[in-house]
Amino acid sequence: MSRVCIFFAPGLEEIEGLTVVDLLRRADIPVRIVSISDTLEVTGAHGIHITADACFADTDFSDTEMLVLPGGAPGTCNLNACEPLKALLKDFYDKGKYIGAICAAPMVLGHLGFLEGRKATCYPGFEKDLIGAAHVTDDAVVDGHIITSRGLGTAIEFAAALIGLLTDKATAEDIKKSVMYTKEK
Repeated sequence: MSRVCIFFAPGLEEIEGLTVVDLLRRADIPVRIVSISDTLEVTGAHGIHITADACFADTDFSDTEMLVLPGGAPGTCNLNACEPLKALLKDFYDKGKYIGAICAAPMVLGHLGFLEGRKATCYPGFEKDLIGAAHVTDDAVVDGHIITSRGLGTAIEFAAALIGLLTDKATAEDIKKSVMYTKEK
């Protein structure tokens, strides 16, 4: 069982993806790294090679509660060009299941119409792609079953928001403390 599937595309922002995987696993939340390519090997935007757990075509998403999209360039464009992924996102959206996106990846959600009438955030410069959303600059924004975040520097807050939704806020706070995360107020 994988409660969460996170999609790695060539050119992803590695830290955004790996931070989510790491912190969710620390919270004992089963998470699967899914390559949208036909190979398990994914090379990120900064030349870091990552081995995914599964390829999209070989993954059963029936037991999945949340889908997550890391950003990066050209990773986000590669996610946006993946028609099977967009069909899966639409299915999850229609069922009211959780969908998270960080950095430029909220663009994918905006283009699918998922942000209409919601608060959302993204990496600066992608605001125009938050179609129909009220843009805010919070580190992580939860509006219904859609979760967005700004970028690499907000990846811990993003992961904590996901953990809080799947477990509880106390667990999310405990995970942040365990990694010595402090945020100046």
